[in-house]
Amino acid sequence: MNYKLEFPLSPELEKYRDRIEATIKPYIEIQTQNNDDVNWWQSKFGGFPYLPKGFEYPKTADGKYLFFLAQINFSEIPPLDGFPDRGILQFYIADDEPYGLEFGNSADVDNPTVEDRFKIMYFPQPDFKVENIITNYDFLPEPELFPISGCCSLQFTKKYAPISTSDYQCTEILGSEIDELFMNQEIEDEYLKISSFCGHKIGGYPDFVQNDVREYSSKCDREHKSDILLFQMDTDCNETVDIMWGDGGIGNFFIDESALRELDFSKVLYNWDCG
Repeated sequence: MNYKLEFPLSPELEKYRDRIEATIKPYIEIQTQNNDDVNWWQSKFGGFPYLPKGFEYPKTADGKYLFFLAQINFSEIPPLDGFPDRGILQFYIADDEPYGLEFGNSADVDNPTVEDRFKIMYFPQPDFKVENIITNYDFLPEPELFPISGCCSLQFTKKYAPISTSDYQCTEILGSEIDELFMNQEIEDEYLKISSFCGHKIGGYPDFVQNDVREYSSKCDREHKSDILLFQMDTDCNETVDIMWGDGGIGNFFIDESALRELDFSKVLYNWDCG
């Protein structure tokens, strides 16, 4: 599908309009909502997850509890091509200083999608009877280093945006000449505004404080490049919820297109970085 930018561009960018518009993708913008009464099945950041009774709460490989980061109920979001239209997707990470990443660990470099200190879970057909789900989480310890504090519901809006300058394919797709234009701060700021790179989202293009982790995962299976942005959670400190990835960073989860199509969330690429 061919998407169009619905507003004028500066003369410098206008000559590349067709090239920019060719990269436009739909995505789901996520806004946090001040809602103290979030139910078990609802999309949310923080709080406690939906889990059926008898289901083992996720742990690290060495037996420590993971902590609940976010939950997406796809029946609540606008249709997004390639993504589920139902089911509950959950994200868990370790409560430690690297938030479940093993920086500098050779095993982590060799296998960046191994869910050792983070976990992605998907329930395609949730049970909506409260008597059939876990409602007591007193067994969990209090988190100490977790990047999110509080719990909030979410609002979803379908939007469209071109490739972000953070994406490792940006220069290759748009061309080195437009990359040179971004050396002009005003032009770069204009493009950053239209690319809607930051914030919480599902799909579309990612943001990074430093570099695109996918470019440097040289030992990752090249047939599975994890190029789909499954979920992005940005730093966000407001009256609703307090999210802080290190020093104002951002968290990303990526998945291979074929795995997403098969609803296989066992090899998701997780990364976060900060300044």
